[in-house]
This record gives sequence, C-alpha cells and structure tokens, in this order.
Amino acid sequence: MPGMKPLFGAVVVATALTAGCATVGHDFPTQNVDQIRIDQTTRADIRQMFGEPWRTGIEDGKSTWTYGKYRWSAFSDAQTTDLVVRFNADDTVDSYVYNTTKK
Repeated sequence: MPGMKPLFGAVVVATALTAGCATVGHDFPTQNVDQIRIDQTTRADIRQMFGEPWRTGIEDGKSTWTYGKYRWSAFSDAQTTDLVVRFNADDTVDSYVYNTTKK
C-alpha cells in the first residue's frame, strides 16, 4: 500500500507535535481583577465577575477559589494565568493573589 506511507508519516509528525504541549484550567476575565476589594467584595461578586471557579479548597481554614489556565509546551515558554481568592467567614474576600506570565 504505497499511498499509506505518506499518510502514516503525517500522522506520526502531527502526534509528535501535539504531544509536546498540555493545557489545564480555563480562561477567565482577567480585566476584572482590579475590581476586587478586600473585606468588601463578596463570594457572589466573585462568581459574577469570574464565573465558577476551576478549583476550590481550604487554606489556613479559609475557603479558597482558584481560577486559572496553565499551558505548557516543549516548543515555547509556558503561558500561565491564575487567580486565587481566599474568603472570610462572612463570605467577603480576605485576600487574593493574581499571577500571569503574559506580558
């Protein structure tokens, strides 16, 4: 089957190229980060600004929500963006951390 060799070669190359990258998480509206106010912005406000969190957890006894998208590639620099919000017992923001590798 002479026609199969080029197709097989193309499949091998495509697989090798795509195997060198991975993406985890999902996009979120980063332009809203500067609207977060400590002890004022509520959990409901955060949900309205950013949607459902990608991950939830607990840090030092406080509920946390994480929004993030992480893309790694064997062929280029990593592209990561994340927002971690920690809530007070009254569901207002205790603290948050925003990081990105985008310039």
